[in-house]
Amino acid sequence: GHGTLNAIYASVQKSCEIKGWDGVDLLIIGGDFQAVRNAFDLNGMSVPLKYRAIGDFHEYYSGKRTAPYLTLFVGGNHEASNHLRELYYGGWVAPNIYYMGAASILRFGPLRIAGLSGIWKGFDYRKPHKERLPYSRDTVKSIYHVRELDVSKLLLVKTQVDIGISHDWPRGVEWKGNWQQLFRFKRHFEEDARNGQLGSLAAKWVMDRLRPPHWFAAHLHCKYAAVVRYGEDSSSNTEPKPTISTASDKEPEKVTNIDEIDIDGDDGDSPSVRAGQPFDKVHNENEINLEADEDTDLADTSISTREAPALDSAVLSPESSSVPENVRNELPASFFRQKPEPSVHPSAIDNKTTHFLALDKCLPNRRFLQILEIDPISDSSTPSSSLPYRLCYDREWLAITRAFSSLNPIVSISRSPSTSQT
Repeated sequence: GHGTLNAIYASVQKSCEIKGWDGVDLLIIGGDFQAVRNAFDLNGMSVPLKYRAIGDFHEYYSGKRTAPYLTLFVGGNHEASNHLRELYYGGWVAPNIYYMGAASILRFGPLRIAGLSGIWKGFDYRKPHKERLPYSRDTVKSIYHVRELDVSKLLLVKTQVDIGISHDWPRGVEWKGNWQQLFRFKRHFEEDARNGQLGSLAAKWVMDRLRPPHWFAAHLHCKYAAVVRYGEDSSSNTEPKPTISTASDKEPEKVTNIDEIDIDGDDGDSPSVRAGQPFDKVHNENEINLEADEDTDLADTSISTREAPALDSAVLSPESSSVPENVRNELPASFFRQKPEPSVHPSAIDNKTTHFLALDKCLPNRRFLQILEIDPISDSSTPSSSLPYRLCYDREWLAITRAFSSLNPIVSISRSPSTSQT
């Protein structure tokens, strides 16, 4: 992403030539796509003024170029938010380039793909989408924070998906790969991880619910592979056994990129790692952290780290209250802490292993590309499963979206006066 479509498409073509392929069926970009159409769109992007750049997306938007491969992407924290907010439910940003919206599920041939845009900030999770143009210094950031309304839709899905995409890493996934190497290279990751603050709770909830065979992410600017197991094998998480293969088997030399400028203050920069291999230490002494996001100074405590948010501590319980029992018995049932009902995982979602892969950003000597062949495990008996593959809406997702239509966070409906004029 980061507005470098030309370089990405050229890298895909080169990788396909090495493999002897004619091309790829689908290109997935995990956020920070930067669909900037013109200079005005830069005002809706959370990037310091002097480092704003239009990039090359406008060439595809204007029709000067056409994407050589069907491209699918989710939103990150450095986007032309005014443009993407026009496509809250998803849509075409240019010919052959599709944005998945704040959250959605699509079908591409036999594959069923789920996407979640944005990054996690607990203090905004339960807030509505209140941002309106022109964006202020605060709303240009809060607009890309994940909201409960969008996550709730994905948590209602009851059938299997094949691919999950998020910009932020699912929280805790760092422990399912070669975390020893990760923390040795970037020690501040370890503190956040041990405090339960690294990654997105929303992405974790969705991944644990949908359990796709593959989950792709970005945001932390490193290539990192992990395996998440569910059920009986979920306890064996600490050994680095990722099965995602990389394009190169040769250990690259240490490289310093003197041209890189890091515009992602709340992301942090991250190491480049090969699946199942030690990190290649790539360090840029001149790298500048340009966006020390004000969000990071606020305590991320509004949402419990447990999957079900904890009830207010003021709710009375027999164990902690000093109120006499006969008085407590006279109180309504709503005053007492309710025991959560055990959740039953949908029987149609029976996959037990998710292969997680995060990629770096598109820069020289960075590992930003992975070419994979994916076999579907979802129900592929759909009209779009025959060649040539087409991008289609998902029936279950359309039903969920319709059920939430009265909660549309974008369209403001003005009600007419109840009394008619005479």
